Amino acid sequence: MSDENTNTVNKKRIYSAIQPSGQLTLGNYLGALRNFPKLQGDYDCVYCIANMHSLTVRQDPEQLKERIYSLLALYLACGLDPEKNVLYLQSHVHEHAELAWILNCYTYNGELSRMTQFKDKSSKHADNINAGLFTYPVLMAADILLYQSDFVPIGQDQKQHLELSRDIADRFNKLYGQTFVVPAPLISKQGARIMSLQDPDKKMSKSDTNTSNFVLIVEDPASIMKKFKKAVTDSEAEVRYDEENKPGVSNLINIYASVTDKSVPDVEKEFEGARYGEFKMAVGQAVIDALAPVREKYEELMGDKGYLEKVLKEGREKASAIASVTLRDVYEKVGFVV
Repeated sequence: MSDENTNTVNKKRIYSAIQPSGQLTLGNYLGALRNFPKLQGDYDCVYCIANMHSLTVRQDPEQLKERIYSLLALYLACGLDPEKNVLYLQSHVHEHAELAWILNCYTYNGELSRMTQFKDKSSKHADNINAGLFTYPVLMAADILLYQSDFVPIGQDQKQHLELSRDIADRFNKLYGQTFVVPAPLISKQGARIMSLQDPDKKMSKSDTNTSNFVLIVEDPASIMKKFKKAVTDSEAEVRYDEENKPGVSNLINIYASVTDKSVPDVEKEFEGARYGEFKMAVGQAVIDALAPVREKYEELMGDKGYLEKVLKEGREKASAIASVTLRDVYEKVGFVV
């Protein structure tokens, strides 16, 4: 296998992909994006804009194009250096679709039918239960395995998909010899689990139909403050961390602790005796302050499409150089003439 796939300079490779299906939230920022720049010195990092995955749900073509640029600008605004990382668009690298087809032939129907996200999305989009919705975990496996990824940063909702990727890699390796690195999950100790502002029993999500439940990374400061003022708390009037009995207040403590880099006990002490209204405004302001430089850089980047195109072009070249080596190896292993 070529040096492209052996992680030169002995760095382990991290692979992560996000769909450009909507603007990202504070939860995405604190749980993942904010931590990505901390990895770029120690790991060989590959970050994908997974636009092929977006098609499992009907998209407006012009809006999807704009969201691709928007996600790339967010990656950059959050501190990812295109010189130190591979930042690319999934559809720019044809090897994804080609490897996905081959891996479909090594994935069992029963494995895919057990995917909880398929069941969830099928119930939400009952008028469009398409084949891609059923098989997209195989495309996800192809994404990861193409780049010989050692680690994949994942949340709880993606564990099942990564396990499938590992199973497919193991199955293929046993049949044809060592071909794929079997990826392991990378669980960040720093990423907070941020919950909905109005329904703190569920995770903050960009796909939530109630816009009061989430804060966008690039949201207007006045809108952010309004949402925090309306955030659900409880009747106790005590800023105390208790996820079971005080989920709303605990979520706000988590958010404040994350954006200020303070511990939960320190936050409790800081707001001892404070009224909820005062506390919620302090959390809102801390979030506004933390997101301000990201929003400013994002707006600057969105005004320079030429630069974004340049990043995508260079990313395509870097990603293709790695992916083409893996796919050629797979083609030879299964008996294709290359």
